Amino acid sequence: MNVKCDSRRSNREAMQKPECPGGVQLRNRKAANGDQRTSSSVHRTTVQQSSSSSSTSSPETARKLHPRPSDKLNPKTINPFGEQSRAPSAFAAIYSKGGIPCRLVHGSVKHRLQWECPPENLPFDPLLITLAEGLRETRHPYTFVSKEGFRELLLVQGAAEKAVPLLPRLIPVLKAALVHLDDEVFARGLNALVQLSVVVGPSLNDHLKHLLTSLSKRLRDKKFKEPITSALQKLEQHGGSGSLIIIKSKIPTYCSICC
Repeated sequence: MNVKCDSRRSNREAMQKPECPGGVQLRNRKAANGDQRTSSSVHRTTVQQSSSSSSTSSPETARKLHPRPSDKLNPKTINPFGEQSRAPSAFAAIYSKGGIPCRLVHGSVKHRLQWECPPENLPFDPLLITLAEGLRETRHPYTFVSKEGFRELLLVQGAAEKAVPLLPRLIPVLKAALVHLDDEVFARGLNALVQLSVVVGPSLNDHLKHLLTSLSKRLRDKKFKEPITSALQKLEQHGGSGSLIIIKSKIPTYCSICC
């Protein structure tokens, strides 16, 4: 009986024996490492949430998500640090600096140009060429200013005498618009070519061959077949019989207005 009691007493003492210092330190280190990992994870999550919140609430992000209407209308109000303003085209740079002597007037129904002086008093060189270069623009207000400015300048008295000497420099610029991949740019170039033909007449014939190749390629597109055919008829009308020979040599399927 005494032996059994001594045995039970020895077992209880063994169970109550304090743990060795090394085991206690090991367990403490594991607990500390677990706390550090939890704290680090919480810190990273907080930093990520803070970064995400600050990026979405920044003024620059707000401007990109909700651009002001004036940014599309007036080149002077375009954000100077925006991507669009880092590499402006030649025409956009000239217009922004006031190099085009007119300004855009926004009407309730349609826009119009207001010239600083009567257009007939303006030199065509280099203004007409600059406006032709602007036909390749794809952003407002440059698209409207170049298209309308080119048209109005050719309507002034004495436009033929001013425009004919510029044809060797003007034709390559119009060709660049006619080979442009943007359909609206091509359409503006085509209209400008017809407007020029009305003014200079047969003087354009010597340069037609440089333009007809691009028109022939676009004829394959059904949506441009009718406007190109109409343009060719006007080129023939204002260029005379000489223009017909040139057109037929480049576009054999063209039917003359005399047929």
